[in-house]
Amino acid sequence: MSDESKAIVSVSEMARMVGLSRARFYQLQKAGVFPAPVYQSGRPVYTQEQQAVCLEVRRKNRGVNGEPVLFYARRRPIAPAKKAPRPSTTAPKNKDVAALVDGLNALGLTTATAAQVEEVTKELFPRGTEGMDQAEVLRAVFLHLKRRDSAGNEGR
Repeated sequence: MSDESKAIVSVSEMARMVGLSRARFYQLQKAGVFPAPVYQSGRPVYTQEQQAVCLEVRRKNRGVNGEPVLFYARRRPIAPAKKAPRPSTTAPKNKDVAALVDGLNALGLTTATAAQVEEVTKELFPRGTEGMDQAEVLRAVFLHLKRRDSAGNEGR
């Protein structure tokens, strides 16, 4: 058992610890592969001893009922992912602008230039679009350009 064990964990957390979905964990629990949880305040939880048993079941591929069990995909316990900062270069920016221009062309806005798209993108997203859904960025740029170029706004 690792030093990171807790006194009790929820069923969802126990499923994550053994690398299974909650639904699959419940299936295997019902089949007698994993031990049943104890209940505290009406909630099912696993004690440290039960956590050790569950992890041992996963490690040895043998259920508490003594039957062998096959786990298809070994997954590591899910830990919060830490994203490494991406180096800032001009190539991805130009690539993003080109992708936006292509998207605008596909939506029927064929008069938009890369310079216009870059200007509107800077106006709408002063902190940049990194980490944002590109479809949402495309939508915002499209709507902004359409409003700006609508019949009532020409010559302004």
